[in-house]
Amino acid sequence: MTQVDESEKQPTLLEQMGGVSGLLFSSLPVVVFVLVNALAGLMPAIWSALASAVVIGIVLAVRKGSVQPAVSAVFGVGIAAFIAYRTGDAKGFFLFGIWQSLVYGGAFVLSILVRWPLAGVIWSFLNGQGTSWRKDKANVRDYDFATLVWALVFCSRFVVQRWLYDEGAVGWLAAAKLAMGYPLMAVALVATVWAVRRSDKRLKAALAKEEEENREAEERLRTEAAAEAVAEAAAKVEPDIYQRMLDASTDQRTQTARAEER
Repeated sequence: MTQVDESEKQPTLLEQMGGVSGLLFSSLPVVVFVLVNALAGLMPAIWSALASAVVIGIVLAVRKGSVQPAVSAVFGVGIAAFIAYRTGDAKGFFLFGIWQSLVYGGAFVLSILVRWPLAGVIWSFLNGQGTSWRKDKANVRDYDFATLVWALVFCSRFVVQRWLYDEGAVGWLAAAKLAMGYPLMAVALVATVWAVRRSDKRLKAALAKEEEENREAEERLRTEAAAEAVAEAAAKVEPDIYQRMLDASTDQRTQTARAEER
C-alpha cells in the first residue's frame, strides 16, 4: 500500500521547478554577471557568467546522467552573453529574455483565440493523453484560464523588464528577472494544476458514464439475442406439435372408418 501511495504522489511545485538547487542554479549566472560587471566591467562579467553556466551544466549532467540539462543550462546564458558582447552594453545580457517573454506571451494569447489553449496542449502532450479534453467546453474554458495566467506572466515580464532596459537599470533588471522568474511561474503552475485536476475529474466521469452505457447496451444485446434464440426454438417446435396433432387426428378418423366398415 505504501509503494502505491508513493507512486501516485504528485510532485510539489518546488519539485517540478527542480527544487531549491534548481532555483539557485538558474539564478547564479545572472547574479554573477551583475556582480562582476559592477566590479570588473562587461567582458569579465560575460566570461564569468558563461563559466558559471558551464559549471552548472556539468553539475546537472552528472546529477541527471544526461548532457541535455547541461546544454539547456549553457544555451540561454550563451545567447544572452553574445548579445551583451555585440551591443557592448551590460543591459544587452537581458535583451534575449525580454523579447522571449513577448513571444511566449503572444503564443499563449493566440492559442486561446484559436481555441487550442497551450496549457492543455502542452500538458496532454507531456502526459500522452491526446486531445480528448477538447471535447468538453468546460475543460477548454479551464485551460483557457490557465493559459491566460501564463500569458499574463510572460507579458508582465516583458513590460516591466523592457521599461528597465530602456532606463538602463542593469541591477534592477537582474532583480526583476529573478523576482519575476520562478515566483510568477509558481502562480501559473498553480493555475495549470487547478485546470488539470478539474479536467481529469470530468474525463474520468465521462469515461465511467461511457463504460456504464456500453455495459447496458451489451446487456440489451444479450437479452435480445436470448429472446431471438427462444423464439427460433419455439418456431421449430411448434410445427412438430401441429404435425403430431394432425397425424393423431388422421389416425383417429382412419380407425373410425374401419370400425364403421366392420
